Amino acid sequence: MFKGVWGSRWRRAERDPLAAALGTLERQVMEVVWEGESFTVRDVHARMPRQVAYTTVMTTLDRLFKKGFVARTREGRAFVYTPARSRADVEAAMASGVLGGLLSHGADAAIPVLSNLVDAVGSQDGGAELLDALEAMVRARRRQMEEKEP
Repeated sequence: MFKGVWGSRWRRAERDPLAAALGTLERQVMEVVWEGESFTVRDVHARMPRQVAYTTVMTTLDRLFKKGFVARTREGRAFVYTPARSRADVEAAMASGVLGGLLSHGADAAIPVLSNLVDAVGSQDGGAELLDALEAMVRARRRQMEEKEP
């Protein structure tokens, strides 16, 4: 299917939705930032799962700030970084974007996407409960749509 760098990145994205938007180091930095409320570069550097240069962490945090993943305020000579959004919010936004794109090609093109979604949900641990939850969401959405109809 996909070869080389894109093939491995594609497989990572199947397991971790953040892999499509963030590089490995950016994801590791975000995992640290999502652990608490606020961190300086020094705090993040000390909590990294692998040895990385301090300046690399500083550059990565600046890149994440420019991408909108972290917010920062100046305290003295240092910036203090906080998550701009929770991990759940970022993953939900990414999933919404991916699904919206996949479903934008009309009803016929949506069937394989929906089929794969149901298969993926059903194959998870607790799949039956997840399918029940999915079914309840579909019913609730239908009720909302019916209430809006004239």
